[in-house]
Amino acid sequence: MKKLGILAGVAGLALTAVLAASIPGSADDSKLEQLKGQGFARVAIANEPPYTAVAADGKVSGAAPDVAREIFKRLGVADIVASISEYGAMIPGLKAGRFDVVTAGLFMKPERCAAVAYSEPVLCDAEAMLVKKGNPKGFKSYEDVAKDTSATIGAPGGGTEEKLALNAGVPRERVIVVPDGQSGLKMVQDGRIDAYSLPVLSINDLMKKANDPNLEVIAPVQGAPVYCDGAAFNKGDEALRDAFDVELAKMKKSGEFAKIIEPYGFSAAAAMSTTRDKLCSAK
Repeated sequence: MKKLGILAGVAGLALTAVLAASIPGSADDSKLEQLKGQGFARVAIANEPPYTAVAADGKVSGAAPDVAREIFKRLGVADIVASISEYGAMIPGLKAGRFDVVTAGLFMKPERCAAVAYSEPVLCDAEAMLVKKGNPKGFKSYEDVAKDTSATIGAPGGGTEEKLALNAGVPRERVIVVPDGQSGLKMVQDGRIDAYSLPVLSINDLMKKANDPNLEVIAPVQGAPVYCDGAAFNKGDEALRDAFDVELAKMKKSGEFAKIIEPYGFSAAAAMSTTRDKLCSAK
């Protein structure tokens, strides 16, 4: 009888575990309470301004941590504590429990979406072109460059922009590999290329430093993809992710989101123009 009683007890425990696992949210609702109790959330960052940054005094800033810090405060978690990580180590570190969330400009891709639970988009970047003032050739897209048989475009070798130009039909001989941003800027200034292409933030940084009124930025490039990150949570922490999303949506609607990220050069409108589902299903 004693043995039967033990077996019955074990069976009861197993049944309880099965029932608990079958109730949506029962496992992960406690994650937010855990973070509230410890008073902070552990976040992974890359120390790559303007996405993330660590000041000399150790203060964590950058657009992604600033958004996360505000949202966690609204959720009752007093602060964030950051660890610098290489991008390739962020998801393994999250899965190993070294971080509670990744807030680092980790762009959504289908394979990453399969591994983590992303929030809705936070920081987005698109493609841009640097051209002479007035955009004399009327470029709006890479296809426009392809159609103009005399046009040349500069891009980093092996980069996204080179691939986008080639895929749009720009012949190889008219896609000029440029070693760095300053070189691309100078080539446009000197008329050696008609356009130089990089992500919007990078082009805007070049323009700011050049302070040349004879240049103009075309952004975003029509038809080019928009890349967005989101806060990345562990699979199983969807309740925490959903709570994060609720506050993020409120901030986007109120304009507080824009006030945080736009001083860093990011566009709130870009983040609000797409969704996690769309980005995670992109080919």
